[in-house]
Amino acid sequence: MWRTGYSILLYLLWPLIAVRLLWRARRNPAYLRRWRERFTAGVSMSVRPRLWVHAVSVGEVVAASPLIKALFARFPDHAVLVTTTTPTGSAEVQRRFGDRVEHRYLPVDLPHLAGAVVRRINPHLLLVMETELWPNLYAACRREGVPVMLVNARLSERSLGGYRRVRPLVAQALRSVTALAARSEEDARRFLALGADAARLRVTGNLKYDLPAPSDTVRSAASNPGEARPVWIAASTHDGEDEQVLAAHAALRKHMPDALLILVPRHPERFDAVARLCGKSGFAVARRSRDEVPDAATAVWLGDTMGELPDLFPLAQVAFLGGSLVPTGGHNPLEAAVHHVPVLTGPHVFNFREVFDGLVGAGGARVVADADALADVLRAWLGDDDERQRRGAAADGVVEANRGALDSVVAWVEEILARRTTTEI
Repeated sequence: MWRTGYSILLYLLWPLIAVRLLWRARRNPAYLRRWRERFTAGVSMSVRPRLWVHAVSVGEVVAASPLIKALFARFPDHAVLVTTTTPTGSAEVQRRFGDRVEHRYLPVDLPHLAGAVVRRINPHLLLVMETELWPNLYAACRREGVPVMLVNARLSERSLGGYRRVRPLVAQALRSVTALAARSEEDARRFLALGADAARLRVTGNLKYDLPAPSDTVRSAASNPGEARPVWIAASTHDGEDEQVLAAHAALRKHMPDALLILVPRHPERFDAVARLCGKSGFAVARRSRDEVPDAATAVWLGDTMGELPDLFPLAQVAFLGGSLVPTGGHNPLEAAVHHVPVLTGPHVFNFREVFDGLVGAGGARVVADADALADVLRAWLGDDDERQRRGAAADGVVEANRGALDSVVAWVEEILARRTTTEI
């Protein structure tokens, strides 16, 4: 009954979903490309058996990348299909994997589309990153005998409260899940509270710690201040946050006039607006999209390209992670930490609470309340090489101490595929 009501609601909202995509296309025309994939079941067919990975957007694609590479190595006879729901996620898949994977957009979770997509893809396994619950898709997989695995599954206390309002629907979806690889004991507890089957649940750790380690050359450059100017990065900033970041940079430059800010907005449709904001704030700006290289007069280097954020972290001596001075929930700090770069964050990190708690506890990160506090800590860390390097080493140490989720997940994938093969035989 609950899934029927959910499906009826989606059918009623279907025109509004199309209108919403068109509205988003006003700022990001990429939403108009491959439009039919969002509302049809058509998908290219592969001769080889498929492993299907769903990663909704950029953050999930980044987290899934080590897993996808491991699937290439462990299952070379399988094709890998990656689905996303955003153009930025699609662009990140293309940048990281090119034609090594197939890509398409996952259509709206309507029952007739979900069933048709599963039958056409005919995967040996669907791996879904993090907390994506698709009731009709999971039900279709169950009918067609396709195992579903939730990977790096996370559920904040805030999300738990929301899901509890529709617990019967969520519990029904979770009953169609073959394997639930939770990030932590707390995440596992919350999934159990929503009706997950304890026999199908394991705590495998956080896949986001299994980033490739930087080379010794990159690690040395990131931890050695040399004779370069003070450089900090504000990564994945959101609307309402850039003003605070630029205010902190202005305060910092009163004491360190040559300080450079690498500013990387989260969403590409905001690149031009942020560039104008930098100009209105009185900063000389160089734009990465125009191949402009900062010179001595440049105060802000705008990272207005897609997919290059991991390459920018090693250039900074301190990193601020956005989505945290506004109540967005924060973003993944580990791409900075793995490069020996200490991390600053605002107070709103409920999407990455466990990760930030570990970094803050080890001394590799610090929480700041506002622009003034951000400027104060930047001044202290950028002005003290020993302190900054100690905190950078602590941040990297947290990453190293928490690796291992990837091996656990791949081993479980092997178990599932082995059982499927045995059943088919």
